[in-house]
Amino acid sequence: MAEILEETKPYDRIGVIGAGAWGTVLAMIAAQAGRQVRLWAREPELAEELIQKRRNSLFLPGVSLPAAVKPVADLAQAAEGAEAVLIAAPAQHLRAVLAALVPLLARKVPLVLCAKGIEQNSGKLVTEVLEETAPGFPPAILSGPSFAQDAAKGLPTAVTIAAALPIAKRLQASLSHAAFRPYASDDLIGVALGGAAKNVYAIACGMVDGMGLGESARAALMARGFAELVRLGTALGARPETLTGLSGLGDLVLTATSLSSRNFRFGREVGRGGDPAELCAPGRPLAEGVATAPALVLRARREQIELPVAETVAHVLAGALPLDAAVKRLMSRPLKPE
Repeated sequence: MAEILEETKPYDRIGVIGAGAWGTVLAMIAAQAGRQVRLWAREPELAEELIQKRRNSLFLPGVSLPAAVKPVADLAQAAEGAEAVLIAAPAQHLRAVLAALVPLLARKVPLVLCAKGIEQNSGKLVTEVLEETAPGFPPAILSGPSFAQDAAKGLPTAVTIAAALPIAKRLQASLSHAAFRPYASDDLIGVALGGAAKNVYAIACGMVDGMGLGESARAALMARGFAELVRLGTALGARPETLTGLSGLGDLVLTATSLSSRNFRFGREVGRGGDPAELCAPGRPLAEGVATAPALVLRARREQIELPVAETVAHVLAGALPLDAAVKRLMSRPLKPE
């Protein structure tokens, strides 16, 4: 009985690292679930606004922070006394953030990755970067079909939290409330891969939409993209039920069909003739799939797995393949059983 109670005991003091839209919303969710939260913003001007006005007009306009969220400008303040830490830094900055954060934390504090992607130069999943950079700290990841604006409005949202199951269950208890439902898993590889890869396939579906190729083509591309995700996931040791769950198929369906998705919108603009380099310029919305596409292809090649859709996206974004040629490449591949 004592073990059961311990597994469902919430972490009461939560640190949230990164005050973008999703980091801010996660801080709100933790506060709504009854936790005491410290939210760290990297940008000094954003930290000042959060502290003085308790709002985030840059990333989440129109939303006020709950009283239980304490914004801070000092990373050490966010780490002080934290029983669990949610890390919402972008995947390509994760290693640097962890290097600064880990020395400030007590050992055995769960580190929960909340951004989606694959490290560009190494091809490593964010969970692999975490385990390499923060040995001895329990790794966890939160992912699933979730738009920050929906969650900020209190609309029903469900996600997966993966970690060693006793930790996953405590994190589940720490964040669950009436409008936010986390499911526990111990498949970190499947959750990390699903959250990263779906952004690449969302860009592909956006390209199809922008080129006016029709909904049938978009559905076919989504299905073939998911087949690629499953092939690579199987090679990496992910479980099939994870890939067909919230953090795999569920997240792909949301991200590859909605104009609220940054990655889908990015692909749509490329499909309409936009220059990928200009669309990635500073000040433009971050589409994580742009950096993830070549990293996903790199990782798949190491595993000797073919990802024709992801590879085509990477080549188009790099300027190595025109859109018309991309369609011809995919449609002229050798015929084979599904």
